[in-house]
Amino acid sequence: MRKVFVKTLLELAQKDERIMLLTGDLGFTVLEPFRDAFPKRFFNCGVAEQNMAGIATGLAEAGFIPFFYSIVTFAVLRPYEFIRNGAILHQLPVRIVGVGGGFEYGSAGITHYGLEDIAVMRAQPGITVIAPADSAQARSAILESWNLPGPVYYRLSKDDRTVVSGLNGEFALGRAQVVRKGKDVAIISLGGISAEAAAAAEKLLLLGIDVSLVVIASVHPAPREDLARIISGHSLVFTVEEHYINGGIGSLAAEVIAENGLSARLVRLGVKQGYNGVSGSQGYMKKINGLSAEAICRAIQKSCRDDTPKVKLSRKAV
Repeated sequence: MRKVFVKTLLELAQKDERIMLLTGDLGFTVLEPFRDAFPKRFFNCGVAEQNMAGIATGLAEAGFIPFFYSIVTFAVLRPYEFIRNGAILHQLPVRIVGVGGGFEYGSAGITHYGLEDIAVMRAQPGITVIAPADSAQARSAILESWNLPGPVYYRLSKDDRTVVSGLNGEFALGRAQVVRKGKDVAIISLGGISAEAAAAAEKLLLLGIDVSLVVIASVHPAPREDLARIISGHSLVFTVEEHYINGGIGSLAAEVIAENGLSARLVRLGVKQGYNGVSGSQGYMKKINGLSAEAICRAIQKSCRDDTPKVKLSRKAV
């Protein structure tokens, strides 16, 4: 999504001189098109993300729209108090761009994994939180939200090629995107892991389990009405996120179920354990945390067996 982010930002910057781009000494081979086109509106703030958040806040106070870019954990966690006390409390148009959510930085290890960013950002009532599922949706999301009056956090994947079939780049603030409607179970996925969720849904269909697939990209404002409607139509619901299970969309779904008195059983698929000394590629980390398409498929099959006959499958399955 990084390349489409830069391409879209370039287009917007050509029309609006308020747009600036800041980086924490990252984004090489990605951000150069903006730097070359607008050298006076590009700043490398170095490995000093708290200062970068402060600079962005000052620029926003002065009438600019600054986008500041770093790895998820450095864009969100290191300058969190600065974001809270500056952009959020003063409702300034600062744009935080966090790249590489979940395990995307693979062998760089736990310091580079973005596993709690959604939780801490959606806890703040004054910020928009967006996590696109693929590049087309990322472009739609940026075009819809770049000029909002308050701060925005974008959780972007490094992946520029993967496409979630059926999503077609659709995005709307406060809404969920229903990629597929099914009768048996619902899968609700967050951001870049949606491709794995979609692959799992295809496998489950071959096994006779009819799956609804829902993508959440607008985390805050949350699509609570959409979720309540979708969840009310299913007895078994799964959330899938490359994030700790606490505070992300699993928690959001639980809130919707509780607040609306819904009776669905919720299974949260995400990262359940803290650091245990293991690191590796993104694919490996997803596999051992039960977030590969195959692992998602197995977890849903097991839950369907455990819940039968409560879950009435469309055809004989599992």
